[in-house]
Amino acid sequence: MVVCGTSRGIGKAILSHLSLNPELHILALSRDITTLAEMYADNQRVTLIPFDLTLPVEPQLNEQFKEIKAIHALINNAGYLEQGTAETLSIEAYHRCMQTNFFGPVALIQWLFPRLVAGKAHVVNISTMGAYQGSVKFPGLSAYAASKAALTNFTEVFAEEQKDSGIRMNCLCLGAVNTEMLREAFPGYVASTSAEEMGSYIAEFTLRSGQVFNGKILPVSSSTP
Repeated sequence: MVVCGTSRGIGKAILSHLSLNPELHILALSRDITTLAEMYADNQRVTLIPFDLTLPVEPQLNEQFKEIKAIHALINNAGYLEQGTAETLSIEAYHRCMQTNFFGPVALIQWLFPRLVAGKAHVVNISTMGAYQGSVKFPGLSAYAASKAALTNFTEVFAEEQKDSGIRMNCLCLGAVNTEMLREAFPGYVASTSAEEMGSYIAEFTLRSGQVFNGKILPVSSSTP
């Protein structure tokens, strides 16, 4: 399986949980793999791959994926946050959020699509409660929330398009989790849910819920700031 965005926080916790499963071979994509190299140096079932969502996919992954013919699961966990009110935040800032939180994941899905196993593959996109329709919204996060909302809508349409192939896609909209990104957005706030708890939940959802859910936008939240 493939996990994108594993260098810190929830992604690091997802990888840690999945790495305990002796039946899995995990391809961990991250812009910075130095924080993980020592941890997984002796784990032959975890392959760390430098990957930047702002760059073209094929030159980065073509060699590493040459022998990979079948992918049963993909988790798009990477996220990028820009803060600023809608009237002051630059268009460039919106583009940066859209690239990492939407365009990049879509490009990765398209590139990996021929390897996704028909009837079995489960793609899980990680979004935010700020992108969930009707949820509480917070000033200064329009670029982040809008880019993640694009990913939620993409999830619904992709699932409809792939009904016949059996490739499943769902989106988890996360509430407050005690991560670096949350502390950047809400200084001083401490969430009751840890990165480890959420990472474990996402990992198990990906492995076990693909045949139960499809095209669903699911809130996963005990609190929002």
